[in-house]
Amino acid sequence: MVVISYGTLRSYFEVHADAEDALNNWYRFALLADWANFHQMRQMFNSVDAIGNDRYVFNIRGNNYRLIAMIFFDIRTVYIRFIGSHAEYEKLKDCSLI
Repeated sequence: MVVISYGTLRSYFEVHADAEDALNNWYRFALLADWANFHQMRQMFNSVDAIGNDRYVFNIRGNNYRLIAMIFFDIRTVYIRFIGSHAEYEKLKDCSLI
């Protein structure tokens, strides 16, 4: 898959160093993946959830962080839309900003 953009991950873990290894691992797995659908992605990341509008939420580092990605399986592209703590994600969810 093509993942856009690693810079988003890097900016986040420069501030939240404890997330660096987990985010880098997620990135490496996503780059090597060739998902055709949600089911295939779920086989690699069993905690991923579909939240609508081609968006998927991944638990990062034992659910301490959340990563929301917009994924287009037909063009093999992953757009990172949000990275934040579980609490920050809940605020987004409560405000219907996802």
